[in-house]
Amino acid sequence: MSGTAAPVETDQVGARWSTLRMAGGYGAALSLSLYLLVKVVWVVAALLGHTPSSFSDGDWILLNAVTVAMAVVGVVLGLLLAQPRGRRVPAAPVVFFAWMAAGFLIPMIPYMVASAFLGGDSGGGSGNSGGSGGGDAMPPWEVVFITIGFAGMAVGLAIALPVYLRERWPAAFLGRVGDRLPARLGRPHLGALYLLVTALVVLWTYWTAGGTLGLAPAHRDMMDVNGRLLIGNSALWAAMGAAAIRVVATGRPRMPLWIPMAVAFTSSGSLFAWAAWKLPWALIRPGGYEAPEYPAVSVVQYGLSIAAGIVMLAALLKAVRSRDSALR
Repeated sequence: MSGTAAPVETDQVGARWSTLRMAGGYGAALSLSLYLLVKVVWVVAALLGHTPSSFSDGDWILLNAVTVAMAVVGVVLGLLLAQPRGRRVPAAPVVFFAWMAAGFLIPMIPYMVASAFLGGDSGGGSGNSGGSGGGDAMPPWEVVFITIGFAGMAVGLAIALPVYLRERWPAAFLGRVGDRLPARLGRPHLGALYLLVTALVVLWTYWTAGGTLGLAPAHRDMMDVNGRLLIGNSALWAAMGAAAIRVVATGRPRMPLWIPMAVAFTSSGSLFAWAAWKLPWALIRPGGYEAPEYPAVSVVQYGLSIAAGIVMLAALLKAVRSRDSALR
């Protein structure tokens, strides 16, 4: 392995890739607009006195107002990814919201595919999408719009975001693993990351396999096929993220650099975003919300997941800075 810096290619990706970025970004924004429409309808209906039976008016309006705001941010993000002027937006907010959006949605793609084959509910699970009517049946058009919103935004992000990041920060994605000295991430940093991820992967794999330790007896039936799919998918992405950071840190095996960088970015976002969304549900429990886990177990696992996501992102950013420095 040579420590000589390889020349960095231009940030231009070619007309075909630019077209894919535009299609993915506009497609993501359009798809999520359908989800946004449903949420606005729910808020308006609640203001007119039509609230699901298991929620108070205030809880339902607040919950859906939050998801409306999240959807608006997602639509704006899709438009920024699609347009060339999106590269002129300050880096910090773009990276943060792209990290959160990628973490929320891209890891759900394999889950949605598996759920479709197994007949599970691909709507995101309990508490994930802001409720499905609190147990009240949704009209078919709402189900269709929500499904298209999630799936379209996920696929659009998976297409547009890597191209956008490659165009804006080429040094972080070009070349191959091991074409220069590996990033010095530090043993304590890597050790903390591996410990956090291992704890979560072991716990989530245990539940996926049918284990019941830590699950409340009254709610264990919630850990059905759909619940195990979700937990297993989370375990898979957490393990993939830690493995990706190890590849970047050790410089092997040789592969295109964008693969471990993209996997770590998505995995860290997933660990942080979903836990940050679910933690308030576990603490506040709006609308009589129940989880299969004991409340204390929920709080601990989400706290560990948030910490793991932050530590993984910090390692990734350190690797990017190290690579940038080596090219100067």
